[in-house]
Amino acid sequence: MSTQTPPEIVDSHCHLDFPDFEGEREAIIARAAEAGVTRMVTICTRLRQEPQVRAIAEANDAVFYAAGTHPMSAAEEPLATVDELVSLAKHPKFVGIGETGLDYHYTAESAEIQKDSLRIHIDAARETGLPLIIHARDADEDMARILREGYENGPYACVMHCFSSGADLAKAALELGFYLSMSGIAAFPRSTELREIFAAAPVDRILVETDSPYLAPPPHRGKRNEPAYSAHTAAIGAEVFGLDYPDFARQTSENFDRLFSKAAAWSGTA
Repeated sequence: MSTQTPPEIVDSHCHLDFPDFEGEREAIIARAAEAGVTRMVTICTRLRQEPQVRAIAEANDAVFYAAGTHPMSAAEEPLATVDELVSLAKHPKFVGIGETGLDYHYTAESAEIQKDSLRIHIDAARETGLPLIIHARDADEDMARILREGYENGPYACVMHCFSSGADLAKAALELGFYLSMSGIAAFPRSTELREIFAAAPVDRILVETDSPYLAPPPHRGKRNEPAYSAHTAAIGAEVFGLDYPDFARQTSENFDRLFSKAAAWSGTA
């Protein structure tokens, strides 16, 4: 067994506060480091849970965090305000706005409140200069339109997290200078069309993530996902772009640093 240190990569989107990881977070972060995943962004999906998510980032140098109202929760939670998000973003390890977005697969009935919430998060991303983190499912046309309209009001940065939408939304996002993030879905055997969409994108706009505890890539599919497994998705990403794994790891880490510049500037002292 090789003792060579694996290339460093970043899990740009995980949910370490979820109950699936209770009592195991230190071990999970240690396993991630062993796999080369030396940094990760844990995502708060309901703003009332922000203190718990923040505490995980504060306790672990490798962990950064973002917060927003997930679209599937938009009808259940108080509508966020730009001021609230801007205030939260003052924390030194708060590095992104979201996740926010549109989900018409599970929660189409709340489409209008989802749109209102999304626009608030776009405004907060523009004001803070932090990247917007987008969840999109079965809402490609509305998503592309709202992202464009928001950009016309003033530029902002954005990542299409766990990208699994169609080629048109990918094109719209890339035209705005946004990034696409590869999750375990891109590693599923039947995801040929999705891999083709990624392959058509510039490699300097690609991130890697787990969205753990969900969407574990092979060989762990169907089991609980964790940040270490982003290495499996990155291995598929390297194949998609015709790169050696170390080169793809380096490229996606550079992409992360460019987009999540606040995390890149973190010195390890609050």
